[in-house]
Amino acid sequence: MRKKPIGKLISHLYRRNQKILSKKLAPYGIGSGGQHSFLKTILQRPGITQEQLTNELKFDKATTARSVKQLEESGYIERKTDPNDRRSQLVSPTAKALEFAPVLREILDELNAGLVHNLSEEEEDLLIDLLQKISIDPDE
Repeated sequence: MRKKPIGKLISHLYRRNQKILSKKLAPYGIGSGGQHSFLKTILQRPGITQEQLTNELKFDKATTARSVKQLEESGYIERKTDPNDRRSQLVSPTAKALEFAPVLREILDELNAGLVHNLSEEEEDLLIDLLQKISIDPDE
């Protein structure tokens, strides 16, 4: 039996995951394009700069700027000029984001549980180890 290409399987899982995630986050005004990733990171690291978000999440600057703007317009984050570098914007969660954080965590946890529901605990651990191993960027 011929095995399917790994990239194709990962791509399929990614698209399926994004479709489900978009449906679950839409009622909260959080769109696609990785907005949940930005919000999750901002919740974990209040006061992070947009540049740090770009580097940490490995998105391009335009995607970061667009997502940050949309999250700001939705009332989840606020931007302030960095007093140490006036060209930089510090991004922090609002009270709305802090209130939404447990809901976001639950949605993401449910999504991850759904991805591995057919796996044993050992298989899940092995899958995570293997995915981490192949996701290492040789250029970093």
